[in-house]
Amino acid sequence: MTATSLFGDARFPLGPFTPYENNPILRPKGDSWESSNLYNPAALVVDDQVVLLYRAHAEDIVSHVGIAFSDDGYHFERENAPILSPEHDYERFGCEDPRIAYIEGTYYLTYTGWDRRSAQLCLATSPDLRTWTKHGPLFEDFDTFKTMDPRGFNWSKAGVIVPQQIDGKWWMYFGEGGIYWATSDDLIHWTPGTSDEEPMYSPTPGTWDEALVEIGTSPVLTDNGLLLMLTNGATRRYLEDGTREVDYRCGQIVIDPANPTTVLARLQEPWLRPQTFEDTHGLVSNVTFVEGLVKFRERWFAYYGQSDTTLAVAVADPGATYGTDLRADG
Repeated sequence: MTATSLFGDARFPLGPFTPYENNPILRPKGDSWESSNLYNPAALVVDDQVVLLYRAHAEDIVSHVGIAFSDDGYHFERENAPILSPEHDYERFGCEDPRIAYIEGTYYLTYTGWDRRSAQLCLATSPDLRTWTKHGPLFEDFDTFKTMDPRGFNWSKAGVIVPQQIDGKWWMYFGEGGIYWATSDDLIHWTPGTSDEEPMYSPTPGTWDEALVEIGTSPVLTDNGLLLMLTNGATRRYLEDGTREVDYRCGQIVIDPANPTTVLARLQEPWLRPQTFEDTHGLVSNVTFVEGLVKFRERWFAYYGQSDTTLAVAVADPGATYGTDLRADG
Protein backbone atom coordinates (compact mmCIF):
# COMPACT_ATOMS: atom_id res chain seq x y z
CA MET A 1 0.00 0.00 0.00
CA THR A 2 1.38 3.38 -1.06
CA ALA A 3 -0.18 6.43 0.58
CA THR A 4 0.48 10.16 0.25
CA SER A 5 -0.70 12.88 2.62
CA LEU A 6 2.02 15.51 2.07
CA PHE A 7 1.73 17.02 -1.39
CA GLY A 8 4.20 19.44 -2.94
CA ASP A 9 4.60 22.09 -5.66
CA ALA A 10 1.73 24.25 -4.40
CA ARG A 11 1.61 28.00 -4.89
CA PHE A 12 0.23 30.55 -2.47
CA PRO A 13 -2.51 31.49 -2.90
CA LEU A 14 -3.63 28.07 -4.11
CA GLY A 15 -6.29 28.18 -6.79
CA PRO A 16 -8.60 29.53 -7.95
CA PHE A 17 -10.88 26.60 -7.16
CA THR A 18 -14.04 25.85 -9.11
CA PRO A 19 -16.83 23.89 -7.39
CA TYR A 20 -17.69 20.74 -9.34
CA GLU A 21 -20.82 21.23 -11.43
CA ASN A 22 -22.31 17.94 -10.22
CA ASN A 23 -21.93 18.58 -6.49
CA PRO A 24 -22.76 17.13 -4.05
CA ILE A 25 -20.57 14.12 -4.73
CA LEU A 26 -21.77 12.22 -1.65
CA ARG A 27 -25.15 12.37 0.08
CA PRO A 28 -26.80 10.60 3.02
CA LYS A 29 -28.38 7.29 2.09
CA GLY A 30 -30.63 4.51 3.37
CA ASP A 31 -31.91 4.18 6.91
CA SER A 32 -28.61 3.40 8.61
CA TRP A 33 -25.84 5.34 10.43
CA GLU A 34 -25.40 7.74 7.44
CA SER A 35 -29.06 8.29 6.61
CA SER A 36 -29.45 11.93 7.62
CA ASN A 37 -26.22 13.93 7.08
CA LEU A 38 -22.81 13.27 5.45
CA TYR A 39 -20.07 15.92 5.38
CA ASN A 40 -16.61 17.24 6.49
CA PRO A 41 -14.13 14.76 4.95
CA ALA A 42 -10.42 14.15 5.42
CA ALA A 43 -8.62 13.14 2.22
CA LEU A 44 -5.47 11.39 1.05
CA VAL A 45 -4.25 9.38 -1.93
CA VAL A 46 -3.70 5.62 -1.50
CA ASP A 47 -2.60 3.34 -4.36
CA ASP A 48 -3.63 5.90 -7.01
CA GLN A 49 -7.09 6.39 -5.52
CA VAL A 50 -8.51 9.31 -3.59
CA VAL A 51 -9.68 8.15 -0.19
CA LEU A 52 -12.18 10.17 1.86
CA LEU A 53 -12.81 9.65 5.55
CA TYR A 54 -16.07 11.47 6.17
CA ARG A 55 -18.41 12.31 9.03
CA ALA A 56 -21.97 11.00 8.86
CA HIS A 57 -24.92 10.34 11.13
CA ALA A 58 -28.60 9.47 11.30
CA GLU A 59 -31.27 11.73 12.81
CA ASP A 60 -29.82 11.06 16.28
CA ILE A 61 -26.79 13.23 15.30
CA VAL A 62 -24.35 10.67 16.73
CA SER A 63 -21.49 10.87 14.25
CA HIS A 64 -19.37 8.05 12.85
CA VAL A 65 -16.49 8.12 10.34
CA GLY A 66 -17.04 6.36 7.02
CA ILE A 67 -14.69 5.66 4.13
CA ALA A 68 -15.03 6.05 0.34
CA PHE A 69 -12.73 5.48 -2.65
CA SER A 70 -12.47 7.10 -6.09
CA ASP A 71 -10.47 6.53 -9.25
CA ASP A 72 -11.11 10.05 -10.58
CA GLY A 73 -11.63 12.26 -7.51
CA TYR A 74 -15.29 12.87 -8.32
CA HIS A 75 -17.17 9.55 -8.20
CA PHE A 76 -16.85 7.59 -4.97
CA GLU A 77 -17.73 4.10 -3.79
CA ARG A 78 -18.30 3.93 -0.05
CA GLU A 79 -18.20 1.00 2.33
CA ASN A 80 -21.36 0.05 4.19
CA ALA A 81 -19.94 0.08 7.71
CA PRO A 82 -18.19 2.98 9.45
CA ILE A 83 -14.49 2.62 10.22
CA LEU A 84 -14.68 4.60 13.48
CA SER A 85 -17.60 4.83 15.92
CA PRO A 86 -18.20 6.11 19.46
CA GLU A 87 -17.03 3.74 22.20
CA HIS A 88 -15.97 5.84 25.19
CA ASP A 89 -17.67 8.44 27.38
CA TYR A 90 -15.68 11.35 25.93
CA GLU A 91 -17.06 10.54 22.44
CA ARG A 92 -20.38 8.92 23.30
CA PHE A 93 -22.34 11.33 21.10
CA GLY A 94 -19.96 11.39 18.18
CA CYS A 95 -16.62 10.90 16.42
CA GLU A 96 -16.60 14.06 14.32
CA ASP A 97 -14.61 16.02 11.72
CA PRO A 98 -11.60 13.81 10.89
CA ARG A 99 -8.21 14.96 9.57
CA ILE A 100 -5.52 12.46 8.58
CA ALA A 101 -1.76 12.13 8.06
CA TYR A 102 0.25 9.14 6.83
CA ILE A 103 3.71 8.87 8.39
CA GLU A 104 6.16 5.98 8.19
CA GLY A 105 3.55 3.28 7.60
CA THR A 106 0.94 4.52 10.08
CA TYR A 107 -2.23 6.57 9.60
CA TYR A 108 -2.76 9.23 12.26
CA LEU A 109 -6.39 10.33 12.48
CA THR A 110 -7.41 13.32 14.57
CA TYR A 111 -11.10 13.79 15.27
CA THR A 112 -13.44 15.52 17.70
CA GLY A 113 -14.87 13.45 20.53
CA TRP A 114 -18.26 14.91 21.49
CA ASP A 115 -20.18 14.22 24.71
CA ARG A 116 -22.72 17.05 24.16
CA ARG A 117 -20.78 19.31 26.49
CA SER A 118 -17.06 19.20 25.66
CA ALA A 119 -15.56 18.96 22.19
CA GLN A 120 -12.15 17.33 22.62
CA LEU A 121 -9.49 16.73 20.00
CA CYS A 122 -8.72 12.99 19.95
CA LEU A 123 -6.25 10.72 18.17
CA ALA A 124 -6.52 7.26 16.62
CA THR A 125 -3.89 5.29 14.69
CA SER A 126 -4.09 2.50 12.13
CA PRO A 127 -1.78 0.47 9.88
CA ASP A 128 -4.46 -0.10 7.24
CA LEU A 129 -7.42 2.36 7.60
CA ARG A 130 -9.54 -0.47 9.01
CA THR A 131 -8.15 -1.41 12.42
CA TRP A 132 -7.91 1.59 14.73
CA THR A 133 -6.33 2.15 18.13
CA LYS A 134 -7.79 5.10 20.02
CA HIS A 135 -5.46 7.18 22.18
CA GLY A 136 -8.09 9.42 23.74
CA PRO A 137 -8.27 13.22 24.11
CA LEU A 138 -5.00 15.03 23.46
CA PHE A 139 -5.31 18.22 25.50
CA GLU A 140 -6.71 18.41 29.01
CA ASP A 141 -8.02 21.72 30.38
CA PHE A 142 -7.57 23.56 27.10
CA ASP A 143 -10.14 25.95 25.61
CA THR A 144 -9.38 27.25 22.10
CA PHE A 145 -12.09 29.92 22.55
CA LYS A 146 -10.38 31.21 25.71
CA THR A 147 -9.47 34.61 24.30
CA MET A 148 -12.82 35.15 22.55
CA ASP A 149 -15.82 33.42 24.09
CA PRO A 150 -14.56 31.14 26.89
CA ARG A 151 -16.41 27.86 27.22
CA GLY A 152 -15.33 27.20 30.81
CA PHE A 153 -14.49 23.58 30.00
CA ASN A 154 -12.43 21.52 27.54
CA TRP A 155 -12.84 22.64 23.93
CA SER A 156 -10.14 21.73 21.41
CA LYS A 157 -11.54 20.81 18.00
CA ALA A 158 -9.59 20.40 14.77
CA GLY A 159 -6.00 19.17 14.47
CA VAL A 160 -3.67 18.68 11.51
CA ILE A 161 -0.32 16.91 11.85
CA VAL A 162 2.58 18.03 9.67
CA PRO A 163 3.85 14.81 8.03
CA GLN A 164 7.51 15.81 8.34
CA GLN A 165 9.56 16.84 11.34
CA ILE A 166 10.53 20.44 12.07
CA ASP A 167 13.66 20.92 14.19
CA GLY A 168 13.55 17.28 15.30
CA LYS A 169 9.93 17.42 16.50
CA TRP A 170 6.55 16.51 15.09
CA TRP A 171 4.20 19.47 14.82
CA MET A 172 0.45 19.88 14.95
CA TYR A 173 -1.74 22.91 14.33
CA PHE A 174 -5.11 22.80 16.06
CA GLY A 175 -8.07 24.76 17.28
CA GLU A 176 -11.48 26.24 16.63
CA GLY A 177 -11.94 29.85 17.70
CA GLY A 178 -8.20 30.49 17.61
CA ILE A 179 -5.42 28.35 16.13
CA TYR A 180 -2.61 26.94 18.31
CA TRP A 181 0.42 24.67 17.90
CA ALA A 182 1.72 21.59 19.67
CA THR A 183 4.75 19.30 19.37
CA SER A 184 5.48 15.63 19.97
CA ASP A 185 8.41 13.22 20.09
CA ASP A 186 6.36 10.14 19.22
CA LEU A 187 3.21 11.39 17.37
CA ILE A 188 1.03 10.05 20.22
CA HIS A 189 1.67 12.37 23.14
CA TRP A 190 1.31 16.06 22.33
CA THR A 191 2.24 19.20 24.28
CA PRO A 192 0.72 22.60 23.42
CA GLY A 193 3.37 25.21 22.72
CA THR A 194 1.51 27.91 24.65
CA SER A 195 -1.36 28.31 27.09
CA ASP A 196 -4.88 28.63 25.73
CA GLU A 197 -4.59 32.39 26.28
CA GLU A 198 -1.93 32.69 23.54
CA PRO A 199 -3.22 31.60 20.11
CA MET A 200 -0.80 31.88 17.22
CA TYR A 201 -3.61 32.97 14.89
CA SER A 202 -6.87 34.71 15.78
CA PRO A 203 -9.90 36.06 13.90
CA THR A 204 -9.43 39.33 12.03
CA PRO A 205 -11.91 41.99 13.21
CA GLY A 206 -14.14 43.44 10.52
CA THR A 207 -13.51 40.65 8.01
CA TRP A 208 -15.14 37.44 6.82
CA ASP A 209 -13.48 35.41 9.62
CA GLU A 210 -14.11 37.82 12.49
CA ALA A 211 -16.20 35.33 14.55
CA LEU A 212 -13.77 32.40 14.55
CA VAL A 213 -10.95 30.69 12.68
CA GLU A 214 -10.38 26.95 12.50
CA ILE A 215 -7.66 24.86 10.92
CA GLY A 216 -9.02 23.07 7.86
CA THR A 217 -6.74 20.75 5.92
CA SER A 218 -3.43 19.01 6.45
CA PRO A 219 -0.55 21.13 5.09
CA VAL A 220 0.87 20.96 1.59
CA LEU A 221 4.29 22.29 0.58
CA THR A 222 4.64 25.31 -1.65
CA ASP A 223 7.28 25.51 -4.35
CA ASN A 224 9.40 27.68 -2.02
CA GLY A 225 9.12 25.36 0.97
CA LEU A 226 6.28 26.94 2.96
CA LEU A 227 3.47 25.04 4.67
CA LEU A 228 0.11 25.98 3.14
CA MET A 229 -3.12 25.08 4.91
CA LEU A 230 -6.73 25.71 4.00
CA THR A 231 -8.71 27.18 6.87
CA ASN A 232 -12.31 27.78 7.87
CA GLY A 233 -13.62 31.08 9.14
CA ALA A 234 -16.98 32.45 10.19
CA THR A 235 -18.81 35.69 10.60
CA ARG A 236 -22.03 36.30 12.52
CA ARG A 237 -24.85 38.60 11.55
CA TYR A 238 -28.06 39.47 13.32
CA LEU A 239 -31.35 39.38 11.45
CA GLU A 240 -34.27 41.75 11.89
CA ASP A 241 -36.05 39.32 14.22
CA GLY A 242 -33.02 39.28 16.53
CA THR A 243 -31.82 35.80 15.59
CA ARG A 244 -28.16 35.20 14.83
CA GLU A 245 -26.96 33.70 11.54
CA VAL A 246 -23.49 32.23 11.02
CA ASP A 247 -21.73 32.15 7.66
CA TYR A 248 -18.75 29.79 7.20
CA ARG A 249 -16.23 30.41 4.42
CA CYS A 250 -12.81 29.02 3.50
CA GLY A 251 -9.41 30.71 3.56
CA GLN A 252 -5.70 29.93 3.37
CA ILE A 253 -2.63 30.55 5.51
CA VAL A 254 1.07 29.85 5.04
CA ILE A 255 3.74 29.15 7.65
CA ASP A 256 7.52 29.13 7.20
CA PRO A 257 9.01 25.95 8.78
CA ALA A 258 11.95 28.14 9.84
CA ASN A 259 9.50 30.06 12.06
CA PRO A 260 6.72 27.52 12.64
CA THR A 261 4.87 29.41 15.40
CA THR A 262 3.92 32.37 13.20
CA VAL A 263 1.43 32.74 10.36
CA LEU A 264 3.42 34.37 7.58
CA ALA A 265 0.46 35.37 5.39
CA ARG A 266 -3.27 34.82 4.91
CA LEU A 267 -5.84 35.35 2.21
CA GLN A 268 -7.69 38.63 2.53
CA GLU A 269 -10.81 37.15 0.92
CA PRO A 270 -12.26 33.63 1.08
CA TRP A 271 -11.60 31.31 -1.84
CA LEU A 272 -14.89 29.49 -1.21
CA ARG A 273 -18.17 30.73 0.24
CA PRO A 274 -21.78 29.45 0.43
CA GLN A 275 -23.47 29.91 -2.95
CA THR A 276 -25.48 26.87 -4.03
CA PHE A 277 -28.69 25.53 -2.52
CA GLU A 278 -26.78 22.82 -0.66
CA ASP A 279 -24.29 25.39 0.67
CA THR A 280 -27.09 27.52 2.09
CA HIS A 281 -29.66 24.95 3.30
CA GLY A 282 -29.09 22.13 5.75
CA LEU A 283 -28.61 21.11 9.36
CA VAL A 284 -26.46 24.24 9.85
CA SER A 285 -27.16 26.53 6.90
CA ASN A 286 -24.69 28.83 5.10
CA VAL A 287 -21.65 26.61 5.59
CA THR A 288 -18.80 25.62 3.30
CA PHE A 289 -16.32 23.75 5.51
CA VAL A 290 -13.10 22.32 4.07
CA GLU A 291 -11.15 19.44 5.64
CA GLY A 292 -9.57 17.54 2.74
CA LEU A 293 -6.99 18.60 0.13
CA VAL A 294 -5.07 16.35 -2.27
CA LYS A 295 -3.10 16.68 -5.47
CA PHE A 296 -4.38 14.00 -7.85
CA ARG A 297 -3.81 13.59 -11.60
CA GLU A 298 -2.02 16.97 -11.62
CA ARG A 299 -4.99 18.84 -10.15
CA TRP A 300 -5.84 20.06 -6.65
CA PHE A 301 -9.03 18.63 -5.14
CA ALA A 302 -10.49 20.37 -2.08
CA TYR A 303 -13.24 18.41 -0.32
CA TYR A 304 -15.75 20.22 1.86
CA GLY A 305 -19.02 19.89 3.71
CA GLN A 306 -22.13 21.80 2.67
CA SER A 307 -24.30 23.08 5.53
CA ASP A 308 -23.41 20.00 7.63
CA THR A 309 -25.54 17.89 5.28
CA THR A 310 -23.77 16.91 2.03
CA LEU A 311 -20.21 16.58 0.68
CA ALA A 312 -18.72 18.47 -2.28
CA VAL A 313 -15.46 19.10 -4.13
CA ALA A 314 -13.80 22.13 -5.73
CA VAL A 315 -10.91 21.72 -8.19
CA ALA A 316 -7.94 23.87 -9.23
CA ASP A 317 -5.40 23.46 -12.01
CA PRO A 318 -1.77 23.84 -10.82
CA GLY A 319 -0.98 26.52 -13.40
CA ALA A 320 -4.00 28.70 -12.62
CA THR A 321 -3.61 32.01 -10.77
CA TYR A 322 -5.95 34.52 -9.19
CA GLY A 323 -6.65 37.67 -11.18
CA THR A 324 -5.76 39.90 -8.22
CA ASP A 325 -3.38 39.52 -5.31
CA LEU A 326 -5.43 38.19 -2.39
CA ARG A 327 -2.51 37.77 -0.01
CA ALA A 328 -2.09 39.65 3.22
CA ASP A 329 0.57 39.56 5.88
CA GLY A 330 -0.18 37.39 8.89
